[in-house]
Amino acid sequence: MRFDGSSSYVATDDLKLAVNAAMMLQRPLLIKGEPGTGKTMLAEEVAAALKMPLLQWHIKSTTKAQQGLYEYDAVSRLRDSQLGDDKVNDIRNYIIKGVLWQAFEANEPTVLLIDEIDKADIEFPNDLLREIDRMEFYVYETRELIQAKHRPLVIITSNNEKELPDAFLRRCFFHYISFPDAQTMQRIVDVHHPQIKQDLLDAALKSFYQMRALPGLKKKPSTSELIDWLKLLLAEDIAPEALHSGDDKIVVPPLHGALLKNEQDIHLFERLVQMNRNNR
Repeated sequence: MRFDGSSSYVATDDLKLAVNAAMMLQRPLLIKGEPGTGKTMLAEEVAAALKMPLLQWHIKSTTKAQQGLYEYDAVSRLRDSQLGDDKVNDIRNYIIKGVLWQAFEANEPTVLLIDEIDKADIEFPNDLLREIDRMEFYVYETRELIQAKHRPLVIITSNNEKELPDAFLRRCFFHYISFPDAQTMQRIVDVHHPQIKQDLLDAALKSFYQMRALPGLKKKPSTSELIDWLKLLLAEDIAPEALHSGDDKIVVPPLHGALLKNEQDIHLFERLVQMNRNNR
């Protein structure tokens, strides 16, 4: 199997190469990049393109590695025993399978997404090392060894909020999704807004990249936010001329709240625009 991209996801050549290398090496693919650059969507598109089921595990700050394997619901078993329910005699009735277990017992290869692994505790990646490496784990309550029928394609995303352990990184194939240049971004926009007029797109991309280049922004606008902004521009029928000034200086574009998401960045942007006007 090879991943060659899809009609609904613009994958660069180096990204396609990374996916195929991870499959060949049978290693987890660790994807890093700015928020909004399509890391999570990559797993969805790979699964669709390769016609493989997709299992998703979205990590939170409270997520523990054990939850990906299984959980033992002791509270429900205690309650059922007090009610005299016969199912308490089989502990398997209180074992809740996690996404790794589901991937391991699947009758066909799956794509397993572990999304935003850097949100969890620093020990979280290390706690999964053995299971992901050996594709097996032990259920102590039932004394069973669960082994993968097929090795899943594991795609792990990170927003770089914290460093991952070296031992974990050694077991992964790594790829960083660079922010798209203007040419690649145009291809991405064509997928989402194929009917957009070129003059509006040119003006919007120029304004967008000018905004991203401003020094001191706390959060630069992302690809997904650009797509949302273009949707609003089309819905409100904004003219291309509204996105730039006559002397080609940066201006506050309409509906900029889709791009800038905190008051610090908005105030900084407005001050820089005002300074540009004063320097005319």
